[in-house]
Amino acid sequence: MKKVSYILFVAIFTFSCSTREAKKSNDTAAEVATIEKGQELFESNNCIACHKVDQKVVGPSLQETAKIYKEKNGDLVAFLKEEAQPLVDETLYETMKINLQITKTMLDAELESLEMYILSHSK
Repeated sequence: MKKVSYILFVAIFTFSCSTREAKKSNDTAAEVATIEKGQELFESNNCIACHKVDQKVVGPSLQETAKIYKEKNGDLVAFLKEEAQPLVDETLYETMKINLQITKTMLDAELESLEMYILSHSK
């Protein structure tokens, strides 16, 4: 009886681990950063209300942001996590801080997608 219980335990444990590994693999595949995901996040989180592609509204344009972050080799992901100071129009940082509460909850792949999307607007 002990042997049957042991075999049953090992079988359940093995199945459980393989299911977790399969889920982990699927999660990893879903976490690949893309420009398209960045655009989707940008639009769904209403970033576009303050940041237009080619014109300053409340915040700097995506083109201006991309240009400055590329020129200065800035880290947008670190900024969106509030781990780096802004490189573009620091006077608006206090206004932007409220919105950083949204980006601070995002996965790294989501932030990388946002960064890719923003940087794709450099001229």
